[in-house]
Amino acid sequence: MDTSVLKGLFPPLVTPVTENEDIDEGALRSLVNHCIEKKIHGIFIGGTMGESLSTTQEQRDRSIKIALDEAKGRIPVLAGVMDSSTRRVIENIKRFEQMGGEYAVVSPVFYSAHAGNYETIRHFEEISKHTEAKILAYNIPGCTGLNMTPNMVFEIAKFDKVVGIKDSSGNFAQFQKLLNHFSGTDFKIFQGISALAGPSIMMGADGLVLCFAPIFPEIHHDLYESALRKDVDRLNKLAPIIDMLVAINNLSTSNIAATKCAMASLGIGDKRVIRPTEPVTLEEERRIVEHVRKINEAYEQLK
Repeated sequence: MDTSVLKGLFPPLVTPVTENEDIDEGALRSLVNHCIEKKIHGIFIGGTMGESLSTTQEQRDRSIKIALDEAKGRIPVLAGVMDSSTRRVIENIKRFEQMGGEYAVVSPVFYSAHAGNYETIRHFEEISKHTEAKILAYNIPGCTGLNMTPNMVFEIAKFDKVVGIKDSSGNFAQFQKLLNHFSGTDFKIFQGISALAGPSIMMGADGLVLCFAPIFPEIHHDLYESALRKDVDRLNKLAPIIDMLVAINNLSTSNIAATKCAMASLGIGDKRVIRPTEPVTLEEERRIVEHVRKINEAYEQLK
């Protein structure tokens, strides 16, 4: 099973919407093409940043189909098929396969607080029996309420079709255990936390799933390539810039709203969000636009 294309920058895309909260197809197609033009290595559609669980099922499927159609095989497309039960995930992943999708992202179930380690392992086992898609496990305990420990991942990785993991736990000691265990294998490991991006790639991670890559592609290419070279001096110089990127999340009550606003300030999509998420206020928008300007200015000085 060839997974060699699963490496590099795979940003989770926001989902542009109209005033009626319908998928803004034109804006989403433009966003996919923007990523390709900026030499982003792949994209992740239907994730947390994409408000996938705030859209209707029809909208969610539509956004995934648009991304696949627009990418046209030029870059790999990861698609979130996460849901609140094993059966629901299987139904999602079957529709994804019918669209021609190849790489599905699956998290532990959410809302059902009873789902523990053993149930989660069985969850992945059952899904792997019902799909031909390649599965990436998604550890995001802030949303699922369950942290996928290294031992859980070791078991899940034994199942046919499970080819990697995106880890957004923020637990670097746990991440190191994954890197050590899977070193020299084809199992792909992606880091989802910006502050841990450089060290993760230096220590052998395959890629980064960072939401600001479409907004600041040059900075993220610099970060990724410097880490590949193990250029510690360059990474240290980039560290304050990365801190500035992360700070965008604190400029609004919602990190999704802040990200959409930052992207819209560069002419990519619109700042609209899906209720009940609150849109940025005019004052928050002013601060975000100014902060984006300062980030670009600081990076120009660093170059």
